[in-house]
Amino acid sequence: MVLFATLSFFQLMSQQPYALMLHGGAGNFDSNNFTAEEKADYRNIFEQVLIVGDSLLRNGIAAIDVAVICVAMLEDCPLFNAGKGAVFTAEGRHELDASVMNGKDLKAGAVAGVSTIKNPVLAARRVMDSTEHVMLIGPGAEKFAALQGLTLVDNTYFSTPEMHQRYLNASKSGTVGAVVLDRHGNLAAATSTGGMMMKKHGRVGDSPIIGAGTYADNKTCAVSCTGHGEYFIRYMAAFNIVAMMRYQQLSLEEACRRSIREMADAGGTGGVIAIDTNANVFAYFSTKSMFRAYTRNSAEFVIEF
Repeated sequence: MVLFATLSFFQLMSQQPYALMLHGGAGNFDSNNFTAEEKADYRNIFEQVLIVGDSLLRNGIAAIDVAVICVAMLEDCPLFNAGKGAVFTAEGRHELDASVMNGKDLKAGAVAGVSTIKNPVLAARRVMDSTEHVMLIGPGAEKFAALQGLTLVDNTYFSTPEMHQRYLNASKSGTVGAVVLDRHGNLAAATSTGGMMMKKHGRVGDSPIIGAGTYADNKTCAVSCTGHGEYFIRYMAAFNIVAMMRYQQLSLEEACRRSIREMADAGGTGGVIAIDTNANVFAYFSTKSMFRAYTRNSAEFVIEF
């Protein structure tokens, strides 16, 4: 009887769909203007992250672990506005934000306004796992990260020549995020950003705010947002999608479209990636373009921008 029960569990686990979706920011860029080399660079990093994430999911690793690992990989890539390559504040420095949420138990963690934590998403995970809090900010978050043994760097680590030129031109770049459904049926989300180019010292957007830029709930979906953070905060964009699915029985696609369109009607631009309990994935944005990619059940690898 025990053997039969064990086999049944693994049979059920093998049938459980799993999926991973990523974003690298929404904006008014035109990917048709990218050089062949630039397109290859973006495709390569998304492909690397998808391969790692898919392998972890295929081997039964938890959604929250996969989300954090994938976002940390994107933080280490200078192509995005998160971690290495983060945008500059008006004072010419870098202030970073990140959050994570586990749909299984609704636990969450976030850091905001940090300037020396190499991977803010790892610090957000430690806040969730090792404290009774949801968010730590600034020097307090950095002291906590040091006590947790996370890697600290000089603020100049986040600078890149390309981002410095964008700073001089006052242009913007994109946040990163991941949403995941694992083989156990659990959902998770993670988001990381350098914020808005030329932002005021101390400004915090939606990315580290649970319900605005990140949300995950096993009963509905996992969401990661990117765009004009002030609007995502005011409209609680991530939780708005969850609420519409939970209380109005909207589909994942319908809820995402409505949430983004409501903000667009008010002048707020951006995008969202989301995944539901049935491994349906969806991306929607009101900007010209959005970096996004997904893999599902090791059978699909899709990269778009």
